[in-house]
Amino acid sequence: MPLDVAVWKTLADVVDDDVQKSARLTNLSVARASVGDNAGALEAIREAVEICRRLAAASPARYEPDLAGSLINLSNGLSAVGDAPAALEASREAVEIFRRLAAASPARYEPELASSLNNLSIRLSEGGDAPAALEAIREAVEIRRRLAEASPTRYGQDLASSLNSLSNRLVAVGDAPAALEAIRETLELYRRLAAASPARYEPNLAVSLNNLSADLSVVGDTPAALEAVREAVDIFRRLAAASPARYEPDLALSLSVLSDRLEEAGETESAIEATDEAIHLMRPYAERYPESEHGRRYRKMQEDLARLTDGDNRGVSDEPL
Repeated sequence: MPLDVAVWKTLADVVDDDVQKSARLTNLSVARASVGDNAGALEAIREAVEICRRLAAASPARYEPDLAGSLINLSNGLSAVGDAPAALEASREAVEIFRRLAAASPARYEPELASSLNNLSIRLSEGGDAPAALEAIREAVEIRRRLAEASPTRYGQDLASSLNSLSNRLVAVGDAPAALEAIRETLELYRRLAAASPARYEPNLAVSLNNLSADLSVVGDTPAALEAVREAVDIFRRLAAASPARYEPDLALSLSVLSDRLEEAGETESAIEATDEAIHLMRPYAERYPESEHGRRYRKMQEDLARLTDGDNRGVSDEPL
């Protein structure tokens, strides 16, 4: 059993206080999910929700916010095991709670309402309801834009995150120009934030550059798409040199995006080199936890390399996990 999972399980087992137990179960759920134990993660967050529901029934004013937050985590857990209808139901309940709380106390709960709408947009998108997903994320952007205008330092990152999601939803409904506009605004926000605090925001900047690359690709601007992802790779390469365990998987993902753009540009050999490097970077993390997100992405990279080389895995000795 991984150390962080064992620690949180022990801490959850020994505590009697319901509030602390719920918090520790939530951390246990996150730890289990990080190593690909989605069933175990779901079991832990379900217990946390049960506790929060019981607390909220006895004292709504005090514990309904905790219940809503736990429902968002439950939604994520249900989605990870493929139960899309239940994940959507949990997300909708969270939005209903935060909407009611925000109506009574906007300053306190509008940020949480926006977060719950972000989550709802993802769940609706997973369920194939692209128009409703777009509506939800637009409401989240509207709230966060208002908050960021009043307090840019506090809410700028939240607005950037929602704009990034808005870009994805706009792509899903076929509005590529609006998607590109949204991701460009995201990038502007992260450039400003990263200029003031590089250590905190450069990773977000690099991720937004990956997404900008994808949106530029959709509108056929391959040269600009390549420029964007190359900047992302440069950032993650620098970050990974200083902190390999933290940033090598991110570098691998950016290299995978770079490979896609190079393939679109007709530079197949360079695309193969980028994918090969991505595979070798991701392999140790995927081998450690094969069912984690790293494991799934590693297998996709192998598939991409096989396609690029017409089934001839040149230079790659990794066996599929």
